[in-house]
Parts: sequence; C-alpha cells; structure tokens
Amino acid sequence: MKISPDELLTKAAELKDSGFDMLEDVTAVDYKDRFEINYRLRNISSGAVETIKIDLSREEPVIASLVPLYRGAEFQEREVFDLMGIVFEGHPDLRRILLPDDWEGYPLRKDYVID
Repeated sequence: MKISPDELLTKAAELKDSGFDMLEDVTAVDYKDRFEINYRLRNISSGAVETIKIDLSREEPVIASLVPLYRGAEFQEREVFDLMGIVFEGHPDLRRILLPDDWEGYPLRKDYVID
C-alpha cells in the first residue's frame, strides 16, 4: 500500500494492532527524482505480509521512526540513514552503522560520486 509520510505512524500502529507483529525489513530506493521507503510487516501467526511504500522528496528526506512501535527498526533505519541519508525523526540513536563516522556522502544514492 502506498501512503503519505504523515500517515506512517497511524497506519503502522493500525497494522500492529491488527496482528502485524513483526517488522521484517526497512529499505529505500533512489529513483533520482524521489526516494521510496519500503516497510515489510508480517503477521507471524497467519503468515500474512503487508508492504508500506512512502515517497520522500530528495530535498528533505525525513520520515518518522518506527522504533517506538517496532524495536527491530532500530538497526534497519540506521542502515538506511547510513547508506541513503534518510533521516528518521525520533530514532533513539541515529548514527552511522556500517561506514566510518567521518565518511562523506551516502554511497547508495544515484548521485554519489566515486573518486
């Protein structure tokens, strides 16, 4: 399902309340004109899967963190931040997780220049 960024926390809470008790994956895609964040949620007991897709502007790639709802989002959001530069507001420890602290840029963006 495609939703707007301001709907994320409400929709994720609704899904969690309806049995989607596991956040399987948080990924990001760079389409040059926008970023797309994908959240894959699973209802463990039924095996049902739901994917939430959200477009973010390249100029201000900011979205709410899902850590308050799904603790498992902590490291996945850090990875997306580290490699794509997307900021997760409300994240308890948003810092690089794979690259050195002094790394400049975000290597999975299409506009990243390799020297």
